[in-house]
Amino acid sequence: MSRQKSAKPLNSLCAGVIASALTTVACGGCAVGPDFHRPAAPAVEHYTREPLSVTAEAPGTGGAAQHFDAGAEIERQWWTVFASPTLNDLVERAFKHNPSIESAQAALRQAQESTAAQRGIYFPTLQASYSPSRQKNAVGTISPTLTSGDPLYTLHTAQLSISYAPDVFGLNRRTVESLAAQAETQQYQLEAAYLTLASNVVAAAIQQAALRAQIQASEEIIHGAEKSLDSLRRQAELGFASGLDVAAQETALAQARQTLPPLMKQLEQTRNLLAVLTGSFPAQGGMENVELDALQLPQVLPLSLPSKLVEQRPDVRAAEAQVHAASAQVGVAVANRLPQISISALYGGSSTQFSRMFADDNKFWGVTGNIAQTVFDFGTLLHRKRAADAALEQAAAQYRSVVLTAFQNVADTLYALDADAKALSAAAAAEAAASKTMSLTQRQLELGFVNALVLLNAQQAYQQTRIARIQAEAARYTDTAALFQALGGGWWSSSQ
Repeated sequence: MSRQKSAKPLNSLCAGVIASALTTVACGGCAVGPDFHRPAAPAVEHYTREPLSVTAEAPGTGGAAQHFDAGAEIERQWWTVFASPTLNDLVERAFKHNPSIESAQAALRQAQESTAAQRGIYFPTLQASYSPSRQKNAVGTISPTLTSGDPLYTLHTAQLSISYAPDVFGLNRRTVESLAAQAETQQYQLEAAYLTLASNVVAAAIQQAALRAQIQASEEIIHGAEKSLDSLRRQAELGFASGLDVAAQETALAQARQTLPPLMKQLEQTRNLLAVLTGSFPAQGGMENVELDALQLPQVLPLSLPSKLVEQRPDVRAAEAQVHAASAQVGVAVANRLPQISISALYGGSSTQFSRMFADDNKFWGVTGNIAQTVFDFGTLLHRKRAADAALEQAAAQYRSVVLTAFQNVADTLYALDADAKALSAAAAAEAAASKTMSLTQRQLELGFVNALVLLNAQQAYQQTRIARIQAEAARYTDTAALFQALGGGWWSSSQ
């Protein structure tokens, strides 16, 4: 419906429109579609089939037994538990320069601005326009446009328009709700990006330290094999050793040297990874190395209660926000099938003289109301509603999958902490035994009681056990970082 008249004051014209807008905003709680309710936490009491309380103990800096403190708070900067300033600097550098963080931050700002833009639809839209034109009428054929009858004139028109769509059935409210939930998803994805980046940097730094330790051990083994070969050659010259003994030791030395290139390759690739994670090109380098012996293994590890895990994992919270967004979209689909109401009003003036545009006889105004209802659309809106229902079911299923994976991550990490602690204890004992055997065999060879083949076997056993011990020690640090990641990383904590 519409009504027009040549003149009326603007304030009385728009009062009804503004009053209607404010009334609808105040009653914004009326919205069709399902209201979102947060899923309940899983009713489980433990992460593993049998509760774990303490790990095994082994000699060395990385062999301390670790206790699990159920319900303890997780530090926001959890990587500081390793007591390595170098590692702390690497993580902070990654936060400042890694492009994945910048991308997640930009995605969050985009989602927030889209939500703010949609909220503006709650209120009337006001537009002002001014349109001057120069015209000439064909007065010989049609009637003059102007009351004066002048064929040539300049027309000045100024107009103020107000339009408003009352959110009677909550279409805009559900749209805003969906966009806000999507912004919440981006917020949690940003937290997940920080957590993943910190975890990757810590893991890469530990891997680099372990590789450097393995390379150092291999070089020491090679140096010992070279000394043994020199000793055997002297004995062969004196007739106390055979050529077979010398050849066997040469083989042992060659095999020891063969282990270095793969380790060096892995080390350089890990350095490249760390450079990229911290926002640098591989060729730039310049990063300080983390020493495996300088890391401190925390003896007390926080273990969040299972009922709190869904609150702490950013990926779970992001999946929950996606369910919320899908739920709101069902309301949008329902509201689109209901009548759409809009109100518009205009007030302006038109004159051949700029100063007389708003003279009494030159003013105009109009108020228009519109109600539209889709009567027949070949099922388009119905199928969109069904599609929204299916999307909600999909989001709910994906949420349950993320929750199950989160609990699996924690359980896997706890079992890894327990198993790798036992593996380190066994590796340390094997290394000690192999070292003693090699030392005794070396002295026996020098005295001529055994041949070089016996020493070769002892050297190979010691090399394998020493490398295994270093790898097991590094695995304990990596497992510890993985536990913090699996528990959510403490992003909700206020500690800095």
